[in-house]
Amino acid sequence: MAHPQFAAELLQRAEAQGPITIGLAGAGQMGTDIVVQVALMPGMRIGAISEVRPQAAIGAALLAGHDRSDIVQAANASAIDRAIEAGKIAVTEDLHALAAAGRVDVIIDATGNPNIGTLFALEVMKNGKHIVMLNVEADITIGRFLKEEARKAGVVYTGAAGDEPACTLEIIGFAKSLGFNIIAAGKGKNNPLKIDAMPADYEKEAAERNMNARMLVEFVDGSKTAIEMVAIANATGLVPDVPGMHGPTATLEELASVLCPREDGGVLHRKGVVDYSIGKGVAPGVFCIIETRHPRVLERMVDLKVGKGPYFTIYRPYHLTSLEVPLSAARAVVYKRADMEPLDHPVAEAVAVAKSDLGAGQSLGMIGENDYRGFAMTWEDARAKGALPLGIAERAKVVKPVKTGDFLTYENCVPDDSMVITQIRRRLDQSDGQFVTNAA
Repeated sequence: MAHPQFAAELLQRAEAQGPITIGLAGAGQMGTDIVVQVALMPGMRIGAISEVRPQAAIGAALLAGHDRSDIVQAANASAIDRAIEAGKIAVTEDLHALAAAGRVDVIIDATGNPNIGTLFALEVMKNGKHIVMLNVEADITIGRFLKEEARKAGVVYTGAAGDEPACTLEIIGFAKSLGFNIIAAGKGKNNPLKIDAMPADYEKEAAERNMNARMLVEFVDGSKTAIEMVAIANATGLVPDVPGMHGPTATLEELASVLCPREDGGVLHRKGVVDYSIGKGVAPGVFCIIETRHPRVLERMVDLKVGKGPYFTIYRPYHLTSLEVPLSAARAVVYKRADMEPLDHPVAEAVAVAKSDLGAGQSLGMIGENDYRGFAMTWEDARAKGALPLGIAERAKVVKPVKTGDFLTYENCVPDDSMVITQIRRRLDQSDGQFVTNAA
């Protein structure tokens, strides 16, 4: 959470050194929000936007209130730097130019593609810049590698404030610093869970909500929830209690009595888990179930109407998605600190489960399409099954038929080794020494 003095610190820094200059990759829905929000923030500015559709970047800058004369197109890094020095916003089609621009302090990746995001993050870090990844899919697949590369480069690699994982971490950190036991942490799921959701059935709703159907389905079929909970797990050491998690229909009032151990009337087999609820009143918030046994603390918590104990729900009723992201960029520059980064070793995995029957020879589509959905489990479970990580399922080739509901594995699928994210992940798996992938 931003310190109350943070806005003042940003202004002081701007007076002494000029505003924090952000480079943004991608001007889709999230990117546009970021451009608009930064224009309202003290001591910060957008210096450059990389976008394959330059008109989208120009439109975002106009929407944020910038004059058309202050938005210039730039073909290379030095042109970007000249534009920033002149107080203008540079728009480029070249991610490499953005990564290399010397006047940019920190870069936000809002490309939404795990493989492109990985390549880009590596280049940004090689150029000595901090990187804020909106790309949770890349983070859960090879985040520990990216964190290590950032450490070598002396820069910050961080997840993005505003997304559920970082917002959940905020309250986990608060609870831990007070010495509470963490029983469970997670989010309210915004859409009803429909594991067989297909984009064709969601075209109308997606159009009404100004998003594409694939992206909507990634939320509806549970993939995004699995991705986000695994990101929290791998940043904290909390784990999915059971494969797929419980996902109870617990309301906000019921959370602490449901996501607690079975011996106390809840559903959990252990303490220290990630999970989500589809019950009323939880979404769009994030929560942390905590425990205290000290009679004095219990008395105070009950007195303060937090709950009835010994388990209590600490709750943040909102996450402002893209609007909060610039805070992570600012903290990376000012404090050299990540809002969220993975542990050195993962404890959970988001894997791919078939959404329809898949035939040998088939090449797999993207997350949120018709072929597979994301599913969260512990890292050990995923390893034992030889399950295919969700972040490298796209473009994988099916080599043995897979039935609906079955796991995609290294035995029935071969990931696309032309993608750098696949290559890095394979190296990580080999260094873990857990299993050798089938190179069929």
